[in-house]
Amino acid sequence: MANKVAVVILNYNGRNYLEQFLPNVLENSSPYQVIVADNASTDDSVHFLESQFPEIQLIKIPENLGYAGGYNYAFKYVEAEYYVLLNSDVETTKSWIEPVVELMDENTEIAACQPKIRSFHNKKYFEYAGAAGGYIDFLGYPFCRGRIFSTLEKDQGQYDDNRSVFWATGACLFVRAKDFHELGELDAEFFAHMEEIDFCWRAKNRGKQIYYCGKSTVYHVGGGTLNTESPFKTYLNFRNNWLLLYKNLSQKEFVKIKFKRTILDYIAFIQLTVVGKYSNAKSISKAHRDFRKMSKKYSQNEKEGFTHPEVFSRSIIIAYFLKGFKSFTKLKFTL
Repeated sequence: MANKVAVVILNYNGRNYLEQFLPNVLENSSPYQVIVADNASTDDSVHFLESQFPEIQLIKIPENLGYAGGYNYAFKYVEAEYYVLLNSDVETTKSWIEPVVELMDENTEIAACQPKIRSFHNKKYFEYAGAAGGYIDFLGYPFCRGRIFSTLEKDQGQYDDNRSVFWATGACLFVRAKDFHELGELDAEFFAHMEEIDFCWRAKNRGKQIYYCGKSTVYHVGGGTLNTESPFKTYLNFRNNWLLLYKNLSQKEFVKIKFKRTILDYIAFIQLTVVGKYSNAKSISKAHRDFRKMSKKYSQNEKEGFTHPEVFSRSIIIAYFLKGFKSFTKLKFTL
């Protein structure tokens, strides 16, 4: 018989994070199963786990398959009603699992759900990767309740609700196992970054719901695998955002925004060049080239993908940079 919940931590060279956070996860996740899937780490993560936590199920992935491929591989060896995809740099809280599971048990149309994500280093504030649930604007730029671009809101109880959102963060992602497999798992072509948005978008296009649960809280360090300044991270973010749009929009929708998005990416290229971040700027050019090659593998969505109510119908760039709307509530985004 399958377990109710399996918490799966995907690790890549995160020995220090495992030492720091794994005891906390084990303490707060009982009686549920905790599993570590190692993505072919080159540090001593595996030795550390085998010597210090021999009781934990360890899945050894033969090569680094990235976030998406790593979890797809791991879940071949996991039996549970709910999977919890948990980053190795996350500190959990007491009873962090139950509120989310109760919500998903009550509403079987919820395919994925996230808890409140607060910053580990500044615990009164939301954290960049997910905050209080993810949204997207009509040009495909993701943002969150509690975090728009680099501005993080202080958690003052303004997002303690349970709410339908557009996407849930991969830093701590509860997924109904049945839906995970029926929806085609995570797209391994993404490798890392935005694969959870792609999964959530595919789910919504199939009539499923994505939720945020404000009654559960975890604390995320962030940037534990790829530094925010990394040219590779820049490359993945730009390339995968184009793949995200190409896959989930109709051809008509994609053509409508393609020119505007290209211009905005060109502006980002110039900005990075001006400040001397030449490697990051080159990453944008490479992202565009590789997107054009990779897009041939995909067929575009037959239905329109921007029809969901969680899509912000205006530009988040204009709202933030020109109008000065730094918080979600100021957007007057009515759902």
